[in-house]
Amino acid sequence: MKVNPQIEAGWKEQLMNEFQSDYFLDLKRKLLAEYDQFRVYPPKTHLFNAYNLTPFQKVKVVILGQDPYHGNGQAHGLCFSVPNGIPQPPSLKNILKELKTDLDLPISSKSDLSHWASQGVFLLNTYLSVREASPLSHSKIGWEKFTDASISALSEHREGIVFLLWGSNARKKKSLIDTKKHHVLESVHPSPLSAHRGFFGSRHFSKANEILKGMGQKEINWEIK
Repeated sequence: MKVNPQIEAGWKEQLMNEFQSDYFLDLKRKLLAEYDQFRVYPPKTHLFNAYNLTPFQKVKVVILGQDPYHGNGQAHGLCFSVPNGIPQPPSLKNILKELKTDLDLPISSKSDLSHWASQGVFLLNTYLSVREASPLSHSKIGWEKFTDASISALSEHREGIVFLLWGSNARKKKSLIDTKKHHVLESVHPSPLSAHRGFFGSRHFSKANEILKGMGQKEINWEIK
């Protein structure tokens, strides 16, 4: 089975060994079977949205999620993001509250974070797909090896990236990051179950911009458009 992913050229170059590996071929087989038998999110055409909207050489900030939203119409390949017009999930609502506190941005009624992605914010989920109404259902099919390789590629071949690690799942990825070359900010997850224990008040958005500015890079416009 050949794999010719529809993915941005820079990422394709970095990850070609992954695409040609036995585990990825097995992942592709399992995934096609899942799409045939169940309702799976996001749509196939959106699986690599994070990669395509944020080219490898343009990544400035990384935000890590766990797996896609598992309701109809929610997932579109960017962690914490849903298309405009879809009700905001609870974690995204808390991100908006923190943006208000941190940067005094108005709490937006919009929910599509593509504007962030286009500025260099890589919105990566650990697992890139999920079965409807079944969170973490694709956590064992091979995605984590692929997304770990993505983080490692950024760590090795880029410099000065700001990694925002929210929650225990994301914080485990710190071991993949060369902290001598990159910047890591950590907090609890923005979920309603944990946000009050340190996500609120973390000011990661302004801190990320301060780091970027200090390196002479353009800051992120965190407004949701």
